[in-house]
Amino acid sequence: MVAAAALPWGGGSPAWVDVPERSKSAFMELKRRKVHRYVIFKIDDRREEVVVEKTGAPGESYDDFTASLPADDCRYAVYDLDFVSDDNCRKSKIFFISWSPSDSRIRAKTIYAVSRNQFRHELDGVHFEIQATDPDDVDLEVLRGRATRT
Repeated sequence: MVAAAALPWGGGSPAWVDVPERSKSAFMELKRRKVHRYVIFKIDDRREEVVVEKTGAPGESYDDFTASLPADDCRYAVYDLDFVSDDNCRKSKIFFISWSPSDSRIRAKTIYAVSRNQFRHELDGVHFEIQATDPDDVDLEVLRGRATRT
């Protein structure tokens, strides 16, 4: 379990956001075994834990990934970006994306913002982090630009 600051659950009392093994395992499958192209996580309010909402198969496109992000609710996601570097080498970089669209509820934005760092630190091996509020923030060229600057 990961300790979080006082969240808007349970009348403002301190809460715990659990990161179950199955959520950590989905990330490790993306990182080590390349079983997933992406993993989208959501916070389950009832169980107060971060759960896997969706995984994308290795052959899925970036458009499939962005279409899976809700227009009116927050999510966390990891995306494994494959690209060819300037020196013509095939590379892969993992992005952690904190998705908080403008149309999402204030309560959801607060919960995700407060829990982000604790959850992010459970995912060892992320190369870049992006905080996004609209589709332009997660445009494929934004990720490519970040990845190729290293």
